[in-house]
Amino acid sequence: MPSIPVQTPVGPAGGPAPRPHSATRRVAAAATVGTALESYDFYVYSYFAAFFAGPFFFSALGDTGALLASFATIGVAFVVRPLGAVIFGHLGDRIGRRATLLITIALMGVATGLVGLLPTGEGWAAFGAVALVLLRILQGLSLGGEWGGAVLLATEHADARRRPFFASLPQLGSPIGSVAAGGLMLAMFFGLGPEAMSAWGWRVPFLLAVPLIAVSLYLRWSIDETPVFKQLQAAGARERNPVWAAIRTQPAAFGVAILVALLGIGSYSLMNTYTMGYGVASLGFDEMQLLTAATIGGLLQLVTVPAFGLLATRIGSARVVALGALGTLLIAFPVYLLLADATFGMLVTLMIVGGILPTASWAALGGTMQELFHGRHAYSALSVAYALAAVLAGFIPALTGVLGTATGNAWWHPGIVLAALSALTLVGAVLAQRMRRFGVEDAEATHAVAVERVPEPA
Repeated sequence: MPSIPVQTPVGPAGGPAPRPHSATRRVAAAATVGTALESYDFYVYSYFAAFFAGPFFFSALGDTGALLASFATIGVAFVVRPLGAVIFGHLGDRIGRRATLLITIALMGVATGLVGLLPTGEGWAAFGAVALVLLRILQGLSLGGEWGGAVLLATEHADARRRPFFASLPQLGSPIGSVAAGGLMLAMFFGLGPEAMSAWGWRVPFLLAVPLIAVSLYLRWSIDETPVFKQLQAAGARERNPVWAAIRTQPAAFGVAILVALLGIGSYSLMNTYTMGYGVASLGFDEMQLLTAATIGGLLQLVTVPAFGLLATRIGSARVVALGALGTLLIAFPVYLLLADATFGMLVTLMIVGGILPTASWAALGGTMQELFHGRHAYSALSVAYALAAVLAGFIPALTGVLGTATGNAWWHPGIVLAALSALTLVGAVLAQRMRRFGVEDAEATHAVAVERVPEPA
């Protein structure tokens, strides 16, 4: 029987036809809200791990052991992220982006809220530690499928010219989440004091995740499935096993994507998690100073992330990642040298300067990775590559702590880690640019489904 083309409206740049502004805003909000909740959870738990988790659940290990154990619980969620990426990446490429993201956001919010209900006090440490690890596992599974879907939700509704900018919007979730978490913790420390925070105040930020779920679910429920997935579905072009198809057909792209992601993810783990505990324990800053500096840096990112996204539409996402990585490599050691004797004003300045350059790599990460992978298995590929990078990044606080112990907390030990992350991401960005230039299919392949052919029914 003859075959017929599956036709869908396309825009002038080869992507879907332009959408009304109201629909575009809803899609952008739906894509961003999940990463914001992910970031909120990450930072709330990071502050909890830095200040409370050790004394509550791991005090039997001693001060240093308790701090390392609490940082390791951050890593637990990252370890299971690849499994979550496989599960939800498969679903995202089989049943759709929208439906899968509804599942991930619900699981994430419920697990976060339950952390706020864990019992503490004498006799509950062992139970609390086990329950905490289990909830972190659930969070990690959810997070494994969140980011890749959010990037696709944003970009698959956009035309080709604007995809780098829309790919940067889910990255706004990080500063939104960090500002919300840091601002809330700062206000609670200031309003309640350390004793009340230790007694019950630490629970509030976790419990607030529950109403945030409702908002997130509403936004994602109110939008349509992406045009790209509709095209795949109509053409009968969905992969039966998208994870395996991605690994089999694009193994090199996986390695490059992991390198590209390391600085964007790892710098947050280093600067907003390890540096918090290190700053209090070794440099003499108090929690409020560090939270204030981190919150100011997060507010600035609300401007710099979309700005770097716009820059990516002009010069390309991979080039923006490379510029951020190179700049961070150059300032890695000076930042930590100055931090060792910094005043509060200098602390804020260093958090801003040390945050802007990695933010360039972070803002352009989604656009760079989305250009590397084919549409039929894009959800799986993005999710698995990002999750594998997150596994490495999740243990950066603990590994940096071990390095600090081995070097007697020499001022330069965090600089080694930041410089290494920068160098690896710089290599990845250069390779990503070359792969696109010399024949690896980019994101245009995603939208070429409009000319897929399917057999006419008998």
